[in-house]
Amino acid sequence: MFYSLVNKVLQSTLRKYVEELFEVNEQPVQAQQRVLLDFVLKARKTTFGIAHGFDKIKDHQDFISRVPLHEYGDLKPYIERMRQGEKDILWPGKVEWYAKSSGTSSGVSKYIPVPKESLEGSHMNGGRIELALYLNHNPESKLFEGLGLRLGGSTSLESHGRSQAGDLSAILIQNMPMWAEFRSAPSNETALMSNWEEKIDAILDEVISQNITSFWGVSSWFLVLFNKVIERTGANNLLEVWPNLELFAHGGVNFAPYESQFRELMPGDQVTFMENYNASEGFFAVQDDPNIDGLMLLTCCGTYYEFIPMDQFQGKDSKTITLGEVALDKEYAVVITTNGGLWRYILGDTVRFVSLKPHRIKVSGRTAHFINAFGEEVIVTNAEEALTRACSQHKCSVRDFHAAPIFMENKEGGAHQWLVEFEVEPADLNAFSQTLDRALQEVNSDYAAKRKGNIVLRQLELVRAERGLFHQWLKSKDKLGGQNKIPRLSNERKLITAFLELNEALYNAQ
Repeated sequence: MFYSLVNKVLQSTLRKYVEELFEVNEQPVQAQQRVLLDFVLKARKTTFGIAHGFDKIKDHQDFISRVPLHEYGDLKPYIERMRQGEKDILWPGKVEWYAKSSGTSSGVSKYIPVPKESLEGSHMNGGRIELALYLNHNPESKLFEGLGLRLGGSTSLESHGRSQAGDLSAILIQNMPMWAEFRSAPSNETALMSNWEEKIDAILDEVISQNITSFWGVSSWFLVLFNKVIERTGANNLLEVWPNLELFAHGGVNFAPYESQFRELMPGDQVTFMENYNASEGFFAVQDDPNIDGLMLLTCCGTYYEFIPMDQFQGKDSKTITLGEVALDKEYAVVITTNGGLWRYILGDTVRFVSLKPHRIKVSGRTAHFINAFGEEVIVTNAEEALTRACSQHKCSVRDFHAAPIFMENKEGGAHQWLVEFEVEPADLNAFSQTLDRALQEVNSDYAAKRKGNIVLRQLELVRAERGLFHQWLKSKDKLGGQNKIPRLSNERKLITAFLELNEALYNAQ
């Protein structure tokens, strides 16, 4: 009875967020203009604001004429001063919290400022909006009669000067509102364990007997947890363990390569799958309708957006367009200005719009994660779509993968080399490889053109990864869990060479 009352109160409280969101979406461009001018006004007396003449900025054109595009290295000197305790640098006041990004591809960690305005107005607000949208589609939900299972990364915090830094999930857990903590599992003590493998076992000890109604986290890491649940309980699926389960809120990686596995673990239509786009830099988009494949851009949630058409991308020398100028089905690099003090920051993600009213996007890849060694311009979504098609045809599933070019040598054409770790292996690896190559040609005409006649590109080369390869690599880099993930594509061979060496070592150790 008590939890039923809690459920009703929280649903009623969250309903206002849907009403506000729909109102903003009537005039999203105007909402973005208000966001920008609000940020500029608040930061006009900061070190950055004074240096860039914020007191003279009246509109978007003034803003882009005075503030250049930035990458992390450009803002790093400001951020280092902030981490030492200086105030009013990129954002008003002192900033205590910094989200330490994974730095998976470069090996260099970034420290993203998370002032209270960003914590509350972006990250927390985005989570509330996602909950509200789910409840709007499921008015009979009993979500809060049970607990939400959160799965963060390595959540130990490090001190630096007068600040603390760590995985975003650690910061969120430390600052979670009382009502959310009350309806969450596992306990903070377990959630904040830094050893990923020990934490997984501790989570299972704690939650298997609890009434779990929702999951929140990165889908690829939940797969690890779910497989351990089945192994420990002997259940056929997760609904036998948690019969009241109704929501899986996921983000961080493309869901498509994993979807079939999750559907088997949560069969039927009892569980709603909702995707979000939440990064260390902010909460950007959420699947507003579970039946629509696309994420609604949150235009009044702590971020001002600009976009760079990828066919014109020139890094910091690029020209941007506003939200009101975007077109459907074009690839754009995302540029953000946030209430965390990131000014015209090239995020590194690419998106394409699948709807303009409201503005819905799909995350298509990374500006640095692609293969274009031969003019084929293969992006992450191409690779994932081709892999999904091949898996469907061969009735198999993939745990993780990485692909890179094999460069031309002598008179032999180049190729793409795929290192794939299967969850369920295909019966014929060679046939799977051929299907994958054909599927990649179907989804990318440039790749198909380069494959013609095997002159520039020959058929891709598939290497079977030993079980646990990518897990072991992440572990060796102290990057298990949370938002850390394997880069899908690389335009050079440095990373795949390291993977192949580790793969051979694992094979020989058997």
